[in-house]
Amino acid sequence: MSEEEQDGKFERLLEFLQQSRGFDFTGYKRPSLLRRVARRMQLLRLDDYEAYIDHLEVHQEEFAELFNTILINVTSFFRDPPAWDYLRQEVVSKLLAAKAPAANIRIWSAGCASGEEAYSLAMLFAETLGVEAMRERVKVYGTDADEQALTQARLASYSQKELEGVEGALIERYFEQSAGRFVFRPDLRRAVIFGRHDLVQDAPISRLDLLVCRNTLMYFNAETQSRIFTRFHFALNGERGDPGYLFLGRAEMLLTHSTLFAPLNLKHRVFAKVPQPGRQRPPPLEVNLNANGNHAMRNAPLRELALDESPVARIVVDTNGVLILANQRARILFSINAKDVGRALQDLEISYRPTELRSLIEQAYAERRTVTQPSVERRFADGERQYFDVVVAPLFDETQAPHGVAVTFLDVTRYARLSEELQRSREEIQTANEELQSSNEELETTNEELQSSNEELETTNEELQSTNEELETMNEELQSTNEELQTVNTELRQRTDDMNRLNAFLESVVGSLRSAAVVVNNNLDVLMWNRRAQDLWGLRADEVQGRGLLNLDIGLPVAELRGMLRPCLAGEAEHEETLLDAINRRGRKIKCRVTCSPLVLPDKKREGIILLMEEVAA
Repeated sequence: MSEEEQDGKFERLLEFLQQSRGFDFTGYKRPSLLRRVARRMQLLRLDDYEAYIDHLEVHQEEFAELFNTILINVTSFFRDPPAWDYLRQEVVSKLLAAKAPAANIRIWSAGCASGEEAYSLAMLFAETLGVEAMRERVKVYGTDADEQALTQARLASYSQKELEGVEGALIERYFEQSAGRFVFRPDLRRAVIFGRHDLVQDAPISRLDLLVCRNTLMYFNAETQSRIFTRFHFALNGERGDPGYLFLGRAEMLLTHSTLFAPLNLKHRVFAKVPQPGRQRPPPLEVNLNANGNHAMRNAPLRELALDESPVARIVVDTNGVLILANQRARILFSINAKDVGRALQDLEISYRPTELRSLIEQAYAERRTVTQPSVERRFADGERQYFDVVVAPLFDETQAPHGVAVTFLDVTRYARLSEELQRSREEIQTANEELQSSNEELETTNEELQSSNEELETTNEELQSTNEELETMNEELQSTNEELQTVNTELRQRTDDMNRLNAFLESVVGSLRSAAVVVNNNLDVLMWNRRAQDLWGLRADEVQGRGLLNLDIGLPVAELRGMLRPCLAGEAEHEETLLDAINRRGRKIKCRVTCSPLVLPDKKREGIILLMEEVAA
């Protein structure tokens, strides 16, 4: 199968995951994603993506296993201690100095996995502020896309090994022992709030003083990282004097986002938000009726009827992000029903299809002007396309306080198609002019080469950063695999110890028998030969192990045992006994009673015969 066909099948798998479970992995770095999916397929002995899709459709529990494999939850308390020391000594002190004594502090731990990072932040601020002030002033929000990891984080229960990076004094102050595990103290646990959040699709938590996102962004490609950084910038304080800080992992940099964040310490990956001119968050809606308010209210139905009958689709969203109004054209175009009015815009499909409205609304508020996104494409299942100019206009009252936004969808499908036809015409003309332009292009070659050299240097720098992120990703994958292998090794060691104790017990029991005991398999090869058998016939256990019983040269006429052994093996008899003339190891003639019983396993399958040999007085 060609590489192109493989890529197409992998894309279909990603589309299936998004449609069936809402997980969008298209923004993840492809090499890491391919490795993690291949690992699950290898464990299931599947070699085709389509076969894996069929497996997912039948075995719903496999979704959880796949997501746990892709969302690598490698974390620890105070990971990379020097960076945490810098955060405590430099960043936290600046943050607290800029806040009023009783002001609330909001912290977001994005990609918190099983919660160690969020609880590290809680301990850090409790040590700085004191436990009482920590409870009253600080909220730590821990989010992740992995629901199973969040369940573990909410339990706040960790093993001794998981607390290896925490000082003994901190463990004593902030953890309580319970059933051999350590549980984070309940009074501070209430200051840490966990919830599921997808950095790619969900709106960010806002009004943050500190945002911690360590070794999470390195799993996303550059385009997705750029969108996430823009959201992080919006989420942080910093527009009105309160500082907003970003704490990244050691493999993550902000090479192309210097206009959003300024480095405080590159070595420890700590950055401060760079305020954007003119950006302000909209204040909450406050309604004040003027002298003409009653008249306006009487004419409200007329205005609503006029808006509803408008041939242009329009919706109105208030400053809290709630859909207030959608006219008839909008309801028909975007399948909005009466129940949707009054719901949060982010919960409705129109918030992200045909375009991402929330970012346009934020821009309109920030720039206090109408924002237009032209030629937004909307595709239908039958292949048809529709185009809109999306116009987002902020609504202000007489005091210039924002009340919300009006979003208008102008259908420009006809003009877009005309534009496509014009574009094709231009391309034909362009083709005819290519020969004329070639001379000019030759003159510009020198300048382009210089520019290309500069771009190559920038590309090399970005490639080095990408390689560093990829190596760190592989390192975390190896760490995760190593932890799994250690767990398996511990289980195997425990089973080996149990088996050794069982063997020793069995050898003790068999060795204590007064009769000579011999165990043979279905081929009549000797499996066990006890000490009494050695004393009776003069052969050691290591001399007979694995040899056929009927081929042994001992004082017992073993050939005469064939008639009693076969029925035992075939299940025709449960117990056989015979008395034979024999010669013991000292050369003395004896009478030997031989008793045989089948060796039956718990599943009732016969796996051999147990022979007991006992010298009988003449």
